[in-house]
Amino acid sequence: MATQTPVKHWQPAPLLWASLGLHVTALIAVLARPAVWPWAISALLANHAVLSLAGLLPRCQWLGANWTRLPAAAAARGEIALTIDDGPDPQVTPAVLDLLERHGAKATFFCIGTQAARYPELCRDIVRRGHAIENHSQTHGYGFALQGPRGFLRELQTAQQTLTAITGRPPVFFRAPAGLRNPFLDPVLQRLGLQLASWSRRAYDTRNGNAQAVLRILTRSLHAGDILLLHDRHAALTPQGTPVILAVLPSLLQAVAAAHLKCVTLRAALA
Repeated sequence: MATQTPVKHWQPAPLLWASLGLHVTALIAVLARPAVWPWAISALLANHAVLSLAGLLPRCQWLGANWTRLPAAAAARGEIALTIDDGPDPQVTPAVLDLLERHGAKATFFCIGTQAARYPELCRDIVRRGHAIENHSQTHGYGFALQGPRGFLRELQTAQQTLTAITGRPPVFFRAPAGLRNPFLDPVLQRLGLQLASWSRRAYDTRNGNAQAVLRILTRSLHAGDILLLHDRHAALTPQGTPVILAVLPSLLQAVAAAHLKCVTLRAALA
């Protein structure tokens, strides 16, 4: 049975409480002394710049809880997570699954709802082989991070419904497209019972077709608790025309085994 993160009432992150306090203070200051309005406006602009910066940094936790590493208990067990984004892809994902099976590794696939709807049997195969499928939005639109609460709710909720209908397992984790977001995302995540997950490191494998360079980045100082990011769809091609994930995975999984680490799904890391 799938582990479902319990739905919580939204608890704003400290930065958001501070932002609210700043807005209230600025309003009171301007009402009490109208001449200070330039200072109040400057403070609010600086505050919004900080909020925007936080949304542009995928691993930032200023806007709410965000997994950049596995929990301490999972790290103590020698576990790492291999996460694979943007699929499923009928040309690449089956080969990825075969490589994972050959090395006895489990992975978390952050799937796009529309892609899953096109290839439902491939999604079911991912789950049948012991991997997990999580929410990567319904459409993976370029303007994802520019949406408000309704837009985020529509994207995430539709993807939840799509992926649950296909696999029978509601996603527990969410990863924002490109990792970009804004302060309106966290309350939607909490409403849907989803945990935001980013990564410890990525090698920009959608643009970098140099398999050795990608491998070096992902294995440099590899530690228990790491969350690694690769892509089965939108993967860059090597000079030989091979999707870089297929060129990298065998050596990556060998390096994981040599370091006496174990690839598990994000869900398994909750245990």
